[in-house]
Amino acid sequence: MGALEGFRVLDLSRVLAGPWCGQILADLGAEVIKVERPKRGDDTRSWGPPWMKDDEGRDTHEAAYYQSTNRNKLSVAIDIATPEGQEVVRALALESDVVIENYKTGSLKKYGLDYETLSKLNPKLIYCSITGFGQTGPRAEEPGYDFIIQGMGGLMSVTGEKDDLPGGGPQKLGIAFSDITTGLYSTIAIQAALLNRNITGLGQYIDMALLDVQIATLANQGMNYLASGKVPGRYGNAHANIVPYQVFKACDRDFIIACGNDTQFIQLCQAIGLPELPINPKFTRNADRIKHREEITQLLSAHFAHKTADEWVAMIHAAKVPVGVINNLEQAFEEPQVVERKMLVDMPHPQRKDLKVIGSPIKMSRTPIEYKHAPPMLGQHTDEILSRILTKQTLDELKSKGIVE
Repeated sequence: MGALEGFRVLDLSRVLAGPWCGQILADLGAEVIKVERPKRGDDTRSWGPPWMKDDEGRDTHEAAYYQSTNRNKLSVAIDIATPEGQEVVRALALESDVVIENYKTGSLKKYGLDYETLSKLNPKLIYCSITGFGQTGPRAEEPGYDFIIQGMGGLMSVTGEKDDLPGGGPQKLGIAFSDITTGLYSTIAIQAALLNRNITGLGQYIDMALLDVQIATLANQGMNYLASGKVPGRYGNAHANIVPYQVFKACDRDFIIACGNDTQFIQLCQAIGLPELPINPKFTRNADRIKHREEITQLLSAHFAHKTADEWVAMIHAAKVPVGVINNLEQAFEEPQVVERKMLVDMPHPQRKDLKVIGSPIKMSRTPIEYKHAPPMLGQHTDEILSRILTKQTLDELKSKGIVE
């Protein structure tokens, strides 16, 4: 049994932040019912190419993006814009522990699918709303997208090279960071609410905002500003608070050194043949190295240009200082540590028997993650789920009207 076995989640969300939360809960053993629009489904179903190939190597038009965030779920196609569809969703909510939705603030109230309505029917319901800006404030009713949030929330101001360097300027991350971290925080909040319900017997409303999460995850950079009053800039692949902690170029390619303390700096310098550097008062302590960041970086960069990245990595690794190469995704998936940790998982799909997906990073001894369902096809589980609450005649009537699929 999974850790959340026996809990039922009604996932009304689309795209990434909400579905990411739902996927984590599904991985942990909850039954997650994903409600999608008939015919079209989740927006990300059409976010391709790339598409999954079928067993004959043909495009299926099952988008890789959709598959990245919807494994272990059951797909039910319901038109919630119709009164009949709304009644079906309310019936599902009556039998659910959690609802996840990421519609614009107030949108579901007109359908009678808001927290106020559903909690009267099911007082134990935990209802998690995920929006760009939250349920309150001057921008509450605006749609919020990860890219905009990364910009507004300050992340892009500390990401990328300095303006005076080639390619300098603000950069977004290569993944939808605000969406994914909001999905993670939402998962934490839902599980906390489930624990509280064990004590009180009551559910509650959870208001999650991408902008709130982005501000919260500024972490040390945010506190650097609050402590100093100085607006942080961009350091590229360097670190605002630690030196040397960055990318260096060997004679053939780049590699990373993450030197976290003064002892590691001494070990690093001994390993690379520069034992005199830590004796220099300009470089002895981390605070000194930050003050003389440009000088120490130039010294190390010139030194590293004379050997290959693999040679430097081997020497530095032997000294027990954090070091590593920069992998592309093919290399990352082939990394022996990644293979050993089973981070690629086979999940047979109706159209692809050997479908591989990225696994969960959660490793639990007594309630391990199970991979039960490949990312579902649109409406794949409509009959299975709705037959629990509807007669066959009613289900057939709704199908004939196109309200469910």
